[in-house]
Amino acid sequence: MSGYVGILVSDPWLQNQFTQVELRSLKSHFMTMRRESGKLTLNDLASRMSRLKVVGENLTEEERASCIQDLYKNLDEEVDFEFFLKVYLKLHAHASARTGSVAKNSSAFLKAATTTLLHTISESEKASYVAHINNYLAEDKFLKQYLPIDPATNDLFEIVKDGVLLCKLINLAVPGTIDERAINTKRVLNPWERNENHTLCLNSAKAIGCTVVNIGTQDFIEGRRHLVVGLISQIIKIQLLADLNLKKTPQLVELVQDSQEAEELMSLPPEKILLRWMNFQLKKSPFKKTVTNFSSDVKDAEAYAHLLNVLAPECSNPSTLTVKEALARAKLVLEHADRMGCKRYLTAKDIVEGSPNLNLAFVAHVFQHRNGLSTKTTQISFLETLPDDTQISREERAFRLWMNSLGNSSYIDNVFEDLRNGWLLLETLDKVSPGIVNWKIANRPPIKLPFRKVENCNQVVKIGKQLKFSLVNIAGNDIVQGNKKLILAYLWQLMRYNILQLLKNLRFHSHGKEINDADILQWANGRVSSSGGQARMNSFKDKSLSDGIFFLELLSAVQPRAVNWSLVTKGITDEEKKMNATYIISIARKLGCSIFLLPEDLTEVNQKMILTLTASIMYWHLKQPSEEKPAAGTSDSETVSNSTLDDSASESSLEDTANL
Repeated sequence: MSGYVGILVSDPWLQNQFTQVELRSLKSHFMTMRRESGKLTLNDLASRMSRLKVVGENLTEEERASCIQDLYKNLDEEVDFEFFLKVYLKLHAHASARTGSVAKNSSAFLKAATTTLLHTISESEKASYVAHINNYLAEDKFLKQYLPIDPATNDLFEIVKDGVLLCKLINLAVPGTIDERAINTKRVLNPWERNENHTLCLNSAKAIGCTVVNIGTQDFIEGRRHLVVGLISQIIKIQLLADLNLKKTPQLVELVQDSQEAEELMSLPPEKILLRWMNFQLKKSPFKKTVTNFSSDVKDAEAYAHLLNVLAPECSNPSTLTVKEALARAKLVLEHADRMGCKRYLTAKDIVEGSPNLNLAFVAHVFQHRNGLSTKTTQISFLETLPDDTQISREERAFRLWMNSLGNSSYIDNVFEDLRNGWLLLETLDKVSPGIVNWKIANRPPIKLPFRKVENCNQVVKIGKQLKFSLVNIAGNDIVQGNKKLILAYLWQLMRYNILQLLKNLRFHSHGKEINDADILQWANGRVSSSGGQARMNSFKDKSLSDGIFFLELLSAVQPRAVNWSLVTKGITDEEKKMNATYIISIARKLGCSIFLLPEDLTEVNQKMILTLTASIMYWHLKQPSEEKPAAGTSDSETVSNSTLDDSASESSLEDTANL
């Protein structure tokens, strides 16, 4: 446990109940609650804790109040941070005992193992993920010396300590995310090099959609098993669901009747598309139920038996549908899957126990190998009528990943759909500018009445105007209606405001004055020039930036050992420009910048993404202790995010921003 945690909590028992990042997150929540009410008493906690995961989602305010009244007599007693943590743990235990699970929606693969304070892992899941790693990375030149991993041991948690395995796994899930030239792959890495790999891994994981709010680099160094398994499960899920969209698998259009339904399908998260595909295939069988989840609805293995019979009747066993006992049926289902070449990720025991992660992985694997969809071009012609919104989808992706990195109460799969009730926008505004939201008039989901959604979105627009956003002709109803152009315009201004505020909050540099785009531009040019660089950026839309040389010189200026110039191209051809762009993004993430742009944003000089990249590098550099500049900033306290201060170095910055 680091000294930083000791500053937050002096009680050794409490220190052992939380990871470092969990403590920082809860400290930030505590500071926000105390700021809102002046002081915080036991009587306030029932309502104030509504925003916390688990205790907020699984207990009503009345249940929280009743539990606190049973535990404590003097409800007017003022609560300090350690007392707050003890109350939180008691409510957490009560919520878990009442629901029989760690958290509401515990089947949600993306959140499963990374937000729990009950630090246990499923050995079955661990074994399944180890088998996945052994299968997919067996031929990797660097990792082959460590593979195969024995699932019966804890070797997995030792191997991840240098960060290489997780970086390689991310590239398996979303090829090209990490430029492997940026990974430190020596046989023996020093602590700085290991930490750089972990920083690169975490920032890249965020950039592909993983939820890593409760994970820090120190957790990998210490081999915290539940956090390692939680992150690996998310990465593997992203890999397995990668084809569940119309772009990768146009045959999915068979699931819809017209172009309007096709657009609706495109907005669904991949898990929902997988369920829709499964039910589409099950309609071809005598099975009459609708599968709504990958847990309780598949525990009896009947749905699987019918699904596999539809997809591969030549491999079926008549006994599968006649056997009475669920475990026996599950075993026959897996024998059928084995004959199809799809027996992977789960055992018969996992099926009957309803393991959501492993069942999802199994169905996704079946989809990859035998989806049973038609390849008729007449149906696929629907896709030709859909608009090609490449730029919109790129921006939507960047803003979605940024918002998810903040640790909101719900995971966002599509900003045009998931923000329409206004609640997640209010949560994001509260993180970017703590205390700015009037929660007394906010309507918490689920919201059935349309005008309640409009009320939330009206407050979103009102706050935007308060923050001096340009919101001409934007009304709350535009967000409720899912107006893409206006939603993207709002989110860009919110993201830009966030990074400018983070820079402003570094008061020892800005003296509290407002930071604007011109200041960032001037800083970047000044750093490059003072270090002897020849490149210059005239504006954030300067087309000469497409070769990447300016940003390589900037990264080298703030950290001389960051760039290996022997790996840099001249940036003349499109291929050379892309190679430089992927290298720049990985180096920036390796330093500690949490950025969400794609190589295309650099090569095409996307003004918005160029600004966020430059500002993130500036923020990282200014956070480094003056005596270390421009040396490496690779400790946990120096990992930087352009969206949150979850890894920030001081308690005062947490109090200033309360961004978690």
